[in-house]
Amino acid sequence: MPVIVASIDPVTRIEGHLKVNIEVDAVGGVQQITNVQTVGTLFRGFEKLLEGRDSRDAPIITSRICGVCPTSHAMAAALALDAQAGVNPPTAGRILRNLVHGACFLESHILHFYLLSLPDFIQGPGMPPWTPGWEMDKRVDSTAQDKFLAHYLEAIVLRRRCHEIGALFGGKLPHTPTFIGGGVTAVPAADKIAAFQAGLSEILAFIADRYIPDAERLASLYNDYFLIGRGYGNLLAYGAFELDNAGATKLFGSGRVVNGAGSVQPMAATAITENVTHAWYSDAYNNLNPASGETAMQTPKAGAYSWLKAPRYSGAPYEVGPLARMWVAGDYRNGVSVMDRIRARAYEALKIARAMQSWAAELTPDASTYSTWAAPANATTQGLTEAPRGALGHWTRAAAGRIGQYQIITPTCWNISPRDSAEQLGPLEKALMGTPVADANQPVEVLRVIHSVDPCLDCATHVMKARRRAV
Repeated sequence: MPVIVASIDPVTRIEGHLKVNIEVDAVGGVQQITNVQTVGTLFRGFEKLLEGRDSRDAPIITSRICGVCPTSHAMAAALALDAQAGVNPPTAGRILRNLVHGACFLESHILHFYLLSLPDFIQGPGMPPWTPGWEMDKRVDSTAQDKFLAHYLEAIVLRRRCHEIGALFGGKLPHTPTFIGGGVTAVPAADKIAAFQAGLSEILAFIADRYIPDAERLASLYNDYFLIGRGYGNLLAYGAFELDNAGATKLFGSGRVVNGAGSVQPMAATAITENVTHAWYSDAYNNLNPASGETAMQTPKAGAYSWLKAPRYSGAPYEVGPLARMWVAGDYRNGVSVMDRIRARAYEALKIARAMQSWAAELTPDASTYSTWAAPANATTQGLTEAPRGALGHWTRAAAGRIGQYQIITPTCWNISPRDSAEQLGPLEKALMGTPVADANQPVEVLRVIHSVDPCLDCATHVMKARRRAV
């Protein structure tokens, strides 16, 4: 049969705009993906928006990068500010950061499984957002179907509950204004602590009684997806949720795994570079560490096909996300695949929710949450943390309290990166290669792989010019 060339544009049920070009051909009698490009179709200009602004604006502005993981950006920016002034938040400030950050993780994980990923596998009611849809291999009997759909509706309520408890100390969610250099602006009042604990108990019960069993049920029905979507098997985590005020120990530590095997190796931010060979950025800034990187658009550009740069660690592509965090932490090591990503995310939600219970119990009403922050004359710092989708880093250079340079590497840049100068595929591109496709006109198998890494292209902004249309 001839090679089939197709585009999924846009990929739906993700944050933002992603285009995936695939070629499908028969290999060994199996119709499968033989070539792929993942295309980020939006330019992210937040780094340029930040230049020249007061350093303290960074948590507020960067949290607008995304409506699903805004707290993670605020956290990364606040950590960079902490490092600038050489201060650490007091215990209550650290705990409140973790609680608000954790609430966003739980919201995102529940959202991902029930609203973004599950519709790839089950038949929904004959109404939007379930229709229009593809006819695909559905292996769910009526009893399991009813359970999934009932829990889908519960999940909508519970993800809102996550935002409600996070807003108790975050001021509002999404886009909390609470995170600042030196701590947070919130105070742990007794009534808010009690309300947080009550809401968290509801969410934890849902995760334990609904989410975990549903993830396991889906895995048993589609166990062939433990063999699909592996990719390189390289996993990387920066670490998140500080357990001491200096951030020396964390609930999730930093580290990396090579080819899904062997011991966890250390992670050094100095080994990270961004390749732009196949991205619409100037090659003058190719293969630089983000501490000295630049966001310099260049379009058109021969050979380029994405607005995403290609982060690499010592020249190698790495996958980031819940599976990477749980693997590095030693909590999940079954494998690297579509279904492993789904299961690891569910068990991570349980781990975070339980940790949040213990953190909330440590709070003392009206305790201090802020250490005095003062801008240094000059500083080059970084804030490394985790977003629900994976490793997130902010690198900044400031002088006299003003931002001179700012660079951000989002989890989606790691996972959905284009090829690099060595023609290495990005992690999702690699994971898609070889995926069997039963019907190239309805390639649901491709969506299942894509959604398993939960890409978020909202980490971008349109280019605007006065009195002219957006481009």
